[in-house]
Amino acid sequence: MPYPELFIAPMRAELTRLGARELRTAADVDQAVAAPGVTMIVVNSVCGCAAGKARPGVAIALQHERRPDVVATVFAGADVEATDRARGYFAPYPPSSPSVGLLRDGTLVFMLQRSEIENRDARQIAEKLTAAFDQYCGTPANP
Repeated sequence: MPYPELFIAPMRAELTRLGARELRTAADVDQAVAAPGVTMIVVNSVCGCAAGKARPGVAIALQHERRPDVVATVFAGADVEATDRARGYFAPYPPSSPSVGLLRDGTLVFMLQRSEIENRDARQIAEKLTAAFDQYCGTPANP
């Protein structure tokens, strides 16, 4: 049974305020992944490491000069169909939430799993993400 929307709305808003597009269906995920360039999909979660580490780390990383062309999010435990589809693109990595995947032209090029999030702070997560942005994303974004 999905989490009540009233309960998770503030957690969703932490990412949508940063410009992340919510993907609530499998078709939404397919459309985001089909976009040219680099798509970042954040698997959001109600857990403490999402609140204290993953979402703040993503927020810091998105201030970097190079960013993905598409920033999107699914919510594990709420957007069940969308989360399952996103995780399908993350193969061979097992399901993990929170997590962050970067796909370039539909192919997974970088994955940050819960096991790598829970033992880092937000700044360290941002450093991993920005290193991936530098490696996989195109020209610097306009400030």
